[in-house]
Amino acid sequence: MKRWTVNFSGALLCALLLGYAYYLQVFQHLEPCPLCIFQRVALLAMGGVLLIAAIHHPQTRAGARVYAVLIALAALTGIGVAVRHIYIQSLPPGSVPSCGATLEYMFEVFPATEVIRKVLTGSGECATINWSFLGLSMPWWVLFWFVILGTAGFIANWAASPGEPRLPRRRLEPTIR
Repeated sequence: MKRWTVNFSGALLCALLLGYAYYLQVFQHLEPCPLCIFQRVALLAMGGVLLIAAIHHPQTRAGARVYAVLIALAALTGIGVAVRHIYIQSLPPGSVPSCGATLEYMFEVFPATEVIRKVLTGSGECATINWSFLGLSMPWWVLFWFVILGTAGFIANWAASPGEPRLPRRRLEPTIR
């Protein structure tokens, strides 16, 4: 499969996944916990890198590999947050910290590093499973998509052959009448 196709398809899938998450939030009234929001940010970052890689479509192997590394970083970040979320959901009910302040309030009061530390320790709202499909909760599905899209994007860009042709561009020539 061509690199452009993988990058563009991956970006489109990221957009569809984010769209579904917002659909669940707005129409099904499933409010995202702080870890869900961080997973959305990582998905947005990976989708953004995939889209830029598709648009730029570098001619050199080094250029494509830069995108491979950026895609891998975004995917690994999302994988880390999803795994942490899955771990918090697997804890027994009494061992999860109680719900804390909202993410918006924490960003107003604390520095960003402190907010990230607090969010990754998890809270009661992150342990709640209020959506599942085929027996898997949302973080499991997000983990699945980060692994699939991150791996595909990394391999397609890392293994890019030098001088891979760009998409054909139309040449605009003036018409003389």
